[in-house]
Amino acid sequence: MALALWSPFSDVYIVQLKSAVMDNPVTREFDVGRHIASGGNGLAWKIFNGTKKSTKQEVAVFVFDKKLIDKYQKFEKNQIIDSLKRGVQQLTRLRHPRLLTVQHPLEESRDCLAFCTEPVFASLANVLGNWENLPSSVSPDIKDYKLYDIENKYGLRQVSEGLSFLHSSVKMVHGNVTPENIILNKSGAWKIMGFDFCVSSSNASEQEPKFPCKEWDPNLPSLCLPNPEYLAPEYILSVSCETASDMYSFGTVIYAVFNKGKPIFEVNKQDIYKSFSRHLDQRYRLGSSSLTSIPEEVREHVKLLLNVTPTVRPDADQMTKIPFFDDVGAVTLQYFDTLFQRDNLQKSQFFKGLPKVLPKLPKRVIVQRILPCLTSEFVNPDMVPFVLPNVLLIAEECTKEEYVKLILPELGPVFKQQEPIQILLIFLQKMDLLLTKTPPDEIKNSVLPMVYRALEAPSFEIQELCLNIIPTFANLIDYPSMKNALIPRIKNACLQTSSLAVRVNSLVCLGKILEYLDKWFVLDDILPFLQQIPSKEPAVLMGILGIYKCTFTHKKLGITKEQLAGKVLPHLIPLSIENNLNLNQFSSFIAVIKEMLSRLESEHRTKLEQLHMMQEQQRSLDIGNQMSAPEETNVAHAGSQQIDKVFNNIGADLLTGGETENKEDGLQNKQKRVSFSTLNKAFLL
Repeated sequence: MALALWSPFSDVYIVQLKSAVMDNPVTREFDVGRHIASGGNGLAWKIFNGTKKSTKQEVAVFVFDKKLIDKYQKFEKNQIIDSLKRGVQQLTRLRHPRLLTVQHPLEESRDCLAFCTEPVFASLANVLGNWENLPSSVSPDIKDYKLYDIENKYGLRQVSEGLSFLHSSVKMVHGNVTPENIILNKSGAWKIMGFDFCVSSSNASEQEPKFPCKEWDPNLPSLCLPNPEYLAPEYILSVSCETASDMYSFGTVIYAVFNKGKPIFEVNKQDIYKSFSRHLDQRYRLGSSSLTSIPEEVREHVKLLLNVTPTVRPDADQMTKIPFFDDVGAVTLQYFDTLFQRDNLQKSQFFKGLPKVLPKLPKRVIVQRILPCLTSEFVNPDMVPFVLPNVLLIAEECTKEEYVKLILPELGPVFKQQEPIQILLIFLQKMDLLLTKTPPDEIKNSVLPMVYRALEAPSFEIQELCLNIIPTFANLIDYPSMKNALIPRIKNACLQTSSLAVRVNSLVCLGKILEYLDKWFVLDDILPFLQQIPSKEPAVLMGILGIYKCTFTHKKLGITKEQLAGKVLPHLIPLSIENNLNLNQFSSFIAVIKEMLSRLESEHRTKLEQLHMMQEQQRSLDIGNQMSAPEETNVAHAGSQQIDKVFNNIGADLLTGGETENKEDGLQNKQKRVSFSTLNKAFLL
């Protein structure tokens, strides 16, 4: 039961460990989170995610629990603790981009050792399948992690660069280059740690370096010894080491990376001397056939690295320059790592060519390594027009969740930038992407205000571009924003501009987005606006005609006959005879006017015919009542007939110039008296 409790794979043990960490001084400044990985010699350090309390900066917290060495004697425990301390202290003193960065030095408490570094993903050993000292339920992030070729190439190059720094600048041999001591940080970069067995040159810096080496002591605890499976044979067989010894270890790491974490030779740790002697002949006879899993471009170099003769092995600087590492993806990542050294001109040229490279790179590499470098350039306004297209290109390949989490927060400040003007142009060209993946609240707060600023920009070119692009994403804009914010600005742009192109494009834009508006808003707001436009240029008049025609013919919209007769035709007919219109334009006006008149006539005639039929039906029903109607009713009916006859005669007189006078005046006067008498009686009734 006790064994289960304190097994390194026990979740109960992890809880106990976190409790132990709470007594360590490191927790005064840092909050310790979830156990995520393990690393260092023998994977003895458990790695937790964490945050700095004062700044909320993300870190990794490395913890060594002293309970893991309870089985040893006191002097052995002290040896292990001293070895671990030495490794961390050396790492803390060394600063280089290829070495793991320590954020807080080592702290010791009764129960554990702890220190903090830059955010970490896992050790290379974890990624290659060694899950010792991880939680019993290994995170899928590590369990399913597969290294891409570009990650292997550039990661190994980074390790080689780190070794070059140690060998050339620091005059130090690492002494234990293994997958356990190579850490993948949160961005995917490979960093060296584990300086427990490093050896510094005993000579002055200007002399040939000389590295003292200790004899292998099999009686020491395993944590006080380097991993023999990655150790150069001269350590054991001749008790010597040099920078080439690290290069042998580097060769075994390359082999392990391409062989699922397995070293090239397995060592019997119980009899290390016999094991090394037995494999010595195999090392001498090592041929390319033993390295078939290694990519062909680097196979011969690995063969040289694994040579038993140290002088044959390439040095770290030579390894960084081999063609294997000249892959376009690896070179791109290398450039990003040295971006801070470049001037704006070099950066701009690089960013211009980046869209051709991005499709060739794995998505995880782009998101982890490239995206953070790109967004860090947003603080430089001059670089934003060159960086932004690449960020939006990455956004296209991201899921909506990835976009909201990784990209949108970085774009927030850029949305508000008005200079240089190219920023606005780039956003406008990718507006469909922004509106598709940005949450509604952010669209209202950040994206649409940018469109509004474009419509109100002093640059006619920006206004034109915006007006041309709006119809392409109008279906993605919510109706209240369209009605209350976008349409009023388009109308203002049309009325207030001095640019004919802007005015015409405003009308074209309105015509294209009519289908997204409701009928009564168009009739009550858009059509009256057309009568306010002062320009009489042919292009403007044709734009006005186009909106009328679109509204008139659209199935969802349409114009009522009352508006046709009262507002539309009285506006269109005078416009149709403007002197600036050519024959084709005049014909277009007349065609639309005729179509409107035809529909007006048809609809109103249909209405009158229906009314007439209803009146006739009513009259036939009332015919019996008319026969028995009182005298006053008959007189009224007769009066009505007389009125019709009189006004018909008047109309005829207007047309014919008057009838020939009757020959007999008495008869004529009599008829007039009867007619006017009847009229008077009819009106009195």
